[in-house]
Amino acid sequence: MEKVQNEIIKFNFERDWDQFHSPENLAKSIAIEAGELLECFQWNSNYDKQEVCDELADVFNYCFLLANKLGVSPEEIILSKLEKSRQKYPIEKAKGVSTKYNKL
Repeated sequence: MEKVQNEIIKFNFERDWDQFHSPENLAKSIAIEAGELLECFQWNSNYDKQEVCDELADVFNYCFLLANKLGVSPEEIILSKLEKSRQKYPIEKAKGVSTKYNKL
């Protein structure tokens, strides 16, 4: 993960784009790119896998940039959130069901 994050930061530094990357703007960009990812699946279940991967990469890029801007480690916050989710969704209650944690 560190190599990927470093490459993204380098790419943006070389273009002097950090000046545009406030946390608010990055969050907006994540939402916009997520919408473009969703658009890949609009109207039917046939999708272009490469297009989906490109849009997914755009979402990841902005997520990594936001983590960097906030001074947090993507790996640490993902693992921390996963642990919280483990508590909310114990295997014995959640396995094979999509019910929200408060209704398990």
